Amino acid sequence: MTKPPFDAKELTVGQVAARSGVAVTALHFYEEKGLISSRRTAGNQRRYPRDTLRRISFVRVAQRVGIPLRMVAEALAELPEGRTPTREDWARLSESWRAALDDRIDQLLRLRDTLSDCIGCGCLSIDRCVLRNPDDRLGDEGAGPRRLLTARAAEQSRSGGPDPRRPDRRSVAGPPSSAGDHPA
Repeated sequence: MTKPPFDAKELTVGQVAARSGVAVTALHFYEEKGLISSRRTAGNQRRYPRDTLRRISFVRVAQRVGIPLRMVAEALAELPEGRTPTREDWARLSESWRAALDDRIDQLLRLRDTLSDCIGCGCLSIDRCVLRNPDDRLGDEGAGPRRLLTARAAEQSRSGGPDPRRPDRRSVAGPPSSAGDHPA
């Protein structure tokens, strides 16, 4: 496939796929989820604005750190239509995710350290090991990995939901590909 000219305002689905490294089926999925948009030609072919490449890059990076596509779509909906987002647009988006990403980093560091301790000691003591839970003794404390939850996530779980003053951060701690998210 030939490289599109730098000044091309629109790209075909094949050009976007080749340039972004994302399968055509993933592009269709992203479009279905509202992450990107295209227009149709008279021949019913998709044409994507060039800034779609930047949006796809953002989607892929967000997926890689475990942010669900639902949150990505909400963030992208805040970006301007009809123009390439500015540095200020991206900075606003980044700031809105700072607390959630910090929570995720803290949780990953705790998990790493906990797994290192477990591997190092081998004791699997119910009193110390966050992974061991014989007879589901922690079930009375609520659903999920009770000993691995961040303080905020644990409080939300106990109270039945997120703090209404803050965006929902619980799903950020989920796996890189949540249910309904495309594997691409």
